[in-house]
Formats: sequence, structure tokens, C-alpha cells
Amino acid sequence: MKCRGRYHELGAGMEQLANRLDWINRSVGMTVRWLAIAMVLVQFGIVVLRYVYGVSSIAVNESVLYMHATLFMLGAGYTLLVDDHVRVDIFQAKASETGKARIDVFGHIFLLIPSMLALLYWSFPSVRNAWKIYEGAISVGGIPGVFLLKTLIPAFCILLIIQSLACLIRNLLRLRG
Repeated sequence: MKCRGRYHELGAGMEQLANRLDWINRSVGMTVRWLAIAMVLVQFGIVVLRYVYGVSSIAVNESVLYMHATLFMLGAGYTLLVDDHVRVDIFQAKASETGKARIDVFGHIFLLIPSMLALLYWSFPSVRNAWKIYEGAISVGGIPGVFLLKTLIPAFCILLIIQSLACLIRNLLRLRG
């Protein structure tokens, strides 16, 4: 009976850890989602300025690219949290709940986390160098912040690793019963 109590405490602690990890991506997701509306409004403004008033700005055009990149790179962890990523259901379609959990555990341990760690490792020199020189605009007259765009790559990796760990914990608890 004592062992069962310890396992229950461990399971509750792991669930609490997963909830804390979820909170990170939920907070980021709830914040960056507003960029979708901002992108639409800015793009609408660009069209009106260009075709009604004959005015164009490279920086304003690039701002849509920056918002788009930020929304998708920082929103990826939230998308995994709410399980809205595109997935191929060849293996999961007919699997039981236990089978689905096993497939997910395999995917997190052998595919998602290692690929994010590799991307984090290989992108770091580029991000570091971009910050060293404060890498400027993509185009002449654009936003001088490519170093900020490149910073989204490690942020993307970290947020996905965090959410992958939360999903992994939940799937392992599901497998344990």
C-alpha cells in the first residue's frame, strides 16, 4: 500500500510539472495570437495605402513578415499543446489509447526532442553572430532587426521541447495507468 501511495504522489507531481510546462506555452500562445489580427490589419493598411494613396513602405511590408514569423515560430508550442499539429494518422488511426500513447512517446523521444536539440545546436552560431553585428534589414529601407528574426529559431526549439516534455510526461502517466 505504501508503494502505491508513492507512485500516486509521483504521478501527481509529474502531472503538476506537466501543467507548469503547459502554462509556459499557453501564456506565449495567448499573447502571440493577437499577431494574427495585427497582421490582417497591417496588410489591409498596406493595400489601402498602395492602391488608394499610391504610398508604399518596405518597413511596413516587412513588419507583416516579422509578425508572421513570430506568430508561427512562437505559436508552435501552443499548437502542440492543443494537439492541432498536422499528423499522419497511418499508425494512430486504428490504435488503442495505449497504442497512441506509445506512438507519441516514441515520437517525442526519438523524433521531436532530438530534432529540436539538433536545430538548437546548429542554429546557435548563426544567432550568436547575428547578435554580434546586430544584423540589419533584409531589404534597403526595411526593419533593421534580422537578429531578432533569427532569435525566433532557438525560441521555437525551446518552446517545442518544453511542450514535448509535457506531452511525454502525460503519455508516460497514461501508459502507467
